[in-house]
Amino acid sequence: MDEQYHLCCYSEVRADELGIGYHIEHVENKSQIPARTFDYLNLAASAFDSDTGLQQASRQGWEVFGGHAPGKRGVGGPIDMSLFVSPHEPDCAKYFTYTSDGEVSPGPNLTAEEFDRAEYTIKVLNLRSQLLVSLRRSWWDELDQCWLDHTQRQWDLERLMSVDLLPSNGKLRPFFSVTMHFYKDAALALLQQHAPELL
Repeated sequence: MDEQYHLCCYSEVRADELGIGYHIEHVENKSQIPARTFDYLNLAASAFDSDTGLQQASRQGWEVFGGHAPGKRGVGGPIDMSLFVSPHEPDCAKYFTYTSDGEVSPGPNLTAEEFDRAEYTIKVLNLRSQLLVSLRRSWWDELDQCWLDHTQRQWDLERLMSVDLLPSNGKLRPFFSVTMHFYKDAALALLQQHAPELL
């Protein structure tokens, strides 16, 4: 969890804050590649623990996303790992873009092959679930309101960005990539100066 700053490896929710817990995810499904079952480099923390998290999703009528999404579990057939964008890929963030309405789409300036990989991954992980779209939209709205308040009151904008983008007690706020998209170049400059390991 510490390596991921308590964010889900796929959705970037703070599952601890949502009360849905985490599970240890095999990025390359162990059913497809048993040899990687105990490979540390194939493991990550993903939202929805197998007990309370999935039960809560069922009770709330939430579509499950991330490692427990039907597509990732292989319900529609084996995962095509040549198309799947792994969260362990150094440049995985470039594959996705986020908008103020909470949507996720393939990122800009991708090759046709990269675009297909992004779209495949979004579908397999159900990153367009209604819950995620709603949570991302709410997060964007909160960022926007805080930005407006700080601008109108002439408060320190770098401090605001630091609260939203830099780890506190080893944890990041949810939807780090959404926050990066919101702050754009200012976020990049802040991280280059204070937390280059997050880039």
